Amino acid sequence: MTEKEFKLLGMDVEKGRWILVVIGLLINVCLGSIYAFSIFRKPLESLWGITSSQSGYPFMVFLAVFALTMPIAGNLMAKWGPRYTALLGGLLVGGGWMAASFSADITTLTLLYGVIGGAGTGIVYGCPIAVVAKWFPQKSGLAIGLTVMGFGISALAVAPFLKAMINNPDIGILNTFLYSGMVFLALITLLAQFLSFPPANWQPTGTNSEMVPVAATPAAPSLTRQEMLKTRYFYALWTTYTIGCLAGLMAIGIASPMGTEVAKLDADMATLAVSLFAIFNGLGRPLFGTITDKLGPRHTAMASFTLILSVSLLVFFFGHGNAVLYLFTFCVLWMCLGGWLALAPTSTGIFFGKKHYAQNYGLIYTAYGAGAILGTLISGNIKDMTGSYLDVFPIVATLATIGIIVAAIGLKPEKVVKTG
Repeated sequence: MTEKEFKLLGMDVEKGRWILVVIGLLINVCLGSIYAFSIFRKPLESLWGITSSQSGYPFMVFLAVFALTMPIAGNLMAKWGPRYTALLGGLLVGGGWMAASFSADITTLTLLYGVIGGAGTGIVYGCPIAVVAKWFPQKSGLAIGLTVMGFGISALAVAPFLKAMINNPDIGILNTFLYSGMVFLALITLLAQFLSFPPANWQPTGTNSEMVPVAATPAAPSLTRQEMLKTRYFYALWTTYTIGCLAGLMAIGIASPMGTEVAKLDADMATLAVSLFAIFNGLGRPLFGTITDKLGPRHTAMASFTLILSVSLLVFFFGHGNAVLYLFTFCVLWMCLGGWLALAPTSTGIFFGKKHYAQNYGLIYTAYGAGAILGTLISGNIKDMTGSYLDVFPIVATLATIGIIVAAIGLKPEKVVKTG
């Protein structure tokens, strides 16, 4: 929605811009359905007689293509604007899901769902974030956090419907892809119509001066992607983002088997636990976005890694057979992973400005893809080599320690100035 459209509806722009946060949240609920893909894996294994590793291929390819497409989406947004970029992405998301329903084997499903659906998600994902970042030029952490919260809670909201359709003999697993794609196509393309940037240099009334790092001073109000790549902030933020996602996804990928094999929960309780973790994953986004507004990227990143380090050591030394500690540990780990999905985009605006935000965050988001792939591969290999999921956590603790060091050095502002 534009400033003029807000006024035509008789809405105050200051309050009306929060509608864009709600729209972004709803779009992310559609996109975040990838986090419910585990529901498809067992039925696919039974349908095609494939292994558990093979049934995970669509998920891994989806996440990889999702992350790799983000930089391209930033360039599209600069040319087309968020509305038409999100419209294209919505067509690909819906089309990928619907096309997947015609798959005859796991390879075809991986190509149709993983590549087409993943590309569509990568194109759409950055649009509401970029829109909200520009409509909230100061202290945007909370608004961005609420926007991306939809992705985190999506599995909790969408999974029951997907499971019900899969179990319905009149629908089945492949038609579940078809019907889901139709719904996502309709919702995303409809909601995309409301996405637009504010006028150039728009500021909310009563904007206060704030303290920002030198990278976002009036001397360098908005860095281009090429200028961003010349700063240490980019490499420090990309590295810490990768470590935050890698550590979180290593733990998340083993949440359910960790619950049954190490914490000694029964299968139903382990499933309920994952639903609880998903809530914390969603809540972590506005929480860490708000903390980033108050403490800045450096201290927020250090706090996140300190939490990850602490709970990793706790569960490694005292986690065997301890259900309470398992629940506490994984709530924190899922919350911290969700937090990085708000901390990183908020930090991008703080360090590099908002003018080229879509292109810049698109490149930084590739850290998520690197973390997703490495985290999944490392956690699986450690279990195969050692025979215990607990042995993942010394690696997570080590990564968190490295993250603290990189954040402390690389994200430290060179000087602080006032802007306004």
